[in-house]
Amino acid sequence: MSPKKSKGFTADERAAMKERVRELKGQGDGESEVLAKIAAMSEPDRSMAKRLHAIIKAAAPGLAAKTWYGMPAYAKDDKVVCFFQGAAKFKTRYATFGFSDKANLDDGAMWPNSYALTELTAAVEAKITTLVRKATG
Repeated sequence: MSPKKSKGFTADERAAMKERVRELKGQGDGESEVLAKIAAMSEPDRSMAKRLHAIIKAAAPGLAAKTWYGMPAYAKDDKVVCFFQGAAKFKTRYATFGFSDKANLDDGAMWPNSYALTELTAAVEAKITTLVRKATG
């Protein structure tokens, strides 16, 4: 059996990279861009992203909203700390809430840096609030 050849990046991955290039050029207001990206999402990603935006802004008001590879993200000192990736972004079965290496979540030799989200229950929202506060502390 011969090794499977890589077909390169998917169209969605190429689009995300193009988004990142635009972001690096620093065009636009981060908060407005995040809200526009959220508004353009399909359900249930849109509702989840709206709620996450409110949770993150309340838990860590010092984080600045910005887009990161075309996704809503939240940064401290211009470095992304956490981000949301809707399920539709790469056609996955769940949305993802993740943290970059700038997040202060270290816990021994191994710890999670992203979470699958299928819905935002009160317990999930409380966990996210705790994680965001710890990540920025």
